[in-house]
Amino acid sequence: MKVLSIGSVNYSQNGHTKTNFKEAEKNQQPVAQPAVYENPISRKTERNLAVLGAIGGSAVVGAIAGGLVSCIPAVKGLKIPVLSGVGAAVVTLALTLPSKLYHTAINAFAREKEMDIFSRDKALKSNLTEEVHKEVMDPNVSLDKKLDDNLKLQTANRAAAMFFNTMNSAQ
Repeated sequence: MKVLSIGSVNYSQNGHTKTNFKEAEKNQQPVAQPAVYENPISRKTERNLAVLGAIGGSAVVGAIAGGLVSCIPAVKGLKIPVLSGVGAAVVTLALTLPSKLYHTAINAFAREKEMDIFSRDKALKSNLTEEVHKEVMDPNVSLDKKLDDNLKLQTANRAAAMFFNTMNSAQ
């Protein structure tokens, strides 16, 4: 007899209600928990990489600006080229960082959604393939049904591949 726990009341298949939780737990079979999906795209990591990229780019611009200022013959010493380089780096960072963060957030969101779709599609294909394989191994299923289901699975895989190929070529 299978028992389904819903809140504090347990319902069984034959209509009788049980409220003894220990007895209901003994009757329940352990259920395999599905694997928890974790998206490999991390917005925080993407943001941190964008900040590092903006800082690196600004440092390069600052170094170039400091080098150019030091080439001017009227400038003597090291203080003015260093200050001009740091100033150019700070201005460049202030102008480019907001745009980089905005575009990174949008791209990370889009990549998360694409990865969700890809991962769920892959899991669905895997489950469907396992079901077809179990059916093929079952001696009670007719050969025509086995062939038909296998053909449907292969056709679906080809159709999905053709769909993605046409989507990629249209871009």
